[in-house]
Amino acid sequence: MDITTAEYSVSSPTVSHCPKDHRAEFAFIGRSNVGKSSLINMLCQHKGLAKTSAVPGKTLLINHFIINREWYLVDLPGYGYAKRSKTDRDKLDRMIRSYILQREELSNVFVLIDIRLEQQKIDREFVDWLGASGIPFSIIFTKADKLSVSKAKANAQAWMNALLDTWESLPTYFITSADRRTGREEVLDYIGQILNDIKQ
Repeated sequence: MDITTAEYSVSSPTVSHCPKDHRAEFAFIGRSNVGKSSLINMLCQHKGLAKTSAVPGKTLLINHFIINREWYLVDLPGYGYAKRSKTDRDKLDRMIRSYILQREELSNVFVLIDIRLEQQKIDREFVDWLGASGIPFSIIFTKADKLSVSKAKANAQAWMNALLDTWESLPTYFITSADRRTGREEVLDYIGQILNDIKQ
């Protein structure tokens, strides 16, 4: 699948404020500073679409971008930003979880993981929660350009294998680099497949 148009649509403080036109939605979420905005901009070939920042935790709303006038890419706030107050973290957590659990248009959640790190407790807990909640999701490993190709593959496989202590089957995963545009076609083709399945 190719992206021909990508435009900002709306930022919503709660799920009830999200668009009402029933287009399929693909949400992107990850720990703060995982490279989410850079990845979104790379996928859409639109450098300034999602706002990148050197300061983690800048995304505070549910941000909708209309893609090809057909489906929505949704930029969700990052989780686990320790420098925010507990009250703010709890508020963001409720907003994220209510969107994921209640949004009927949500077709897939892409969970972004820094490929350089071993499995972190906060990422594992979030992935386990998605699985227990029956939410369709995939994992996108980011920042693969920071490692050799073989090391990136090994790290991703080790992360996935660590799920096998409780998971019977593993979710789909992708290895990406925003700088090198690695994984762009694979992620977009996966979205295209889901859109085709919805239409049938």
